[in-house]
Amino acid sequence: MERKYIDVRRDGDITTVTLDRPEKRNALALEVMKELTDAFVEVGKSDALGVVLAANGPVFSAGHNFGDMHGASLDQTREVFEGCTEMMDMVQQIPQPVIARVHALATAAGCQLVATCDLAVAAESAAFALPGGKGGLFCHTPLVAVARNLGRKRAFELALTGDPIDARTALDWGFVNRVVPDDDLDEAVADLARRVTRGSAMSKALGKRGFYAQIDMSQPKAYEYAVELMATAAMTDDAQEGIAAFLEKRRPEFTQHAPLDDD
Repeated sequence: MERKYIDVRRDGDITTVTLDRPEKRNALALEVMKELTDAFVEVGKSDALGVVLAANGPVFSAGHNFGDMHGASLDQTREVFEGCTEMMDMVQQIPQPVIARVHALATAAGCQLVATCDLAVAAESAAFALPGGKGGLFCHTPLVAVARNLGRKRAFELALTGDPIDARTALDWGFVNRVVPDDDLDEAVADLARRVTRGSAMSKALGKRGFYAQIDMSQPKAYEYAVELMATAAMTDDAQEGIAAFLEKRRPEFTQHAPLDDD
């Protein structure tokens, strides 16, 4: 499809999806979110091994576009947030690990997008905020993702105050995986992408699916689910190849990948 607001490029095994509307601070207008969703579906069905989510311009993403909501009907506003949820869910439904490359401020739904990605690398210039606490519309939906990354007290502090936290604080709070100097951001993202995509793509896809399925279960339910998943995963060709290679002291040759399910 023709894309106006994002750029999608593949380099080897990694596809980079870039928000490319800097003049609008990469606001997540409805049409931008539709393009992002379609891009993630397309990548998810490909044989790419990993995805980087990046942005152009002085802001990573300013979150929702208030123009979509000003004077809108309830049905129109609901469409915005349902479209946002569909996009966020797709990030976690595709089989590839998704790494957020955060170079600047990510606020509201932009902060939610970083929280939704599987991993995140931030430049020292990055910052994160749920600014609804300072205004008239609380960040209800962004808080869903943020609260699943942070402890309750810190997540709610972020939402109630609306104050931004810097990259180092985000690292200390466990919101991002690492923080690097701005000039080292691309190298750090590439290094992480290489390391999280080595091994069996099928195994990683099952691992990602299993992680999000069990993370909010009770421990007994999580183990029940994980036991069945791991037992069935052990039957896959790549798992058997990995086991055989270990026993035979040789390098494994994996052949499977797991594209996004059509359902």
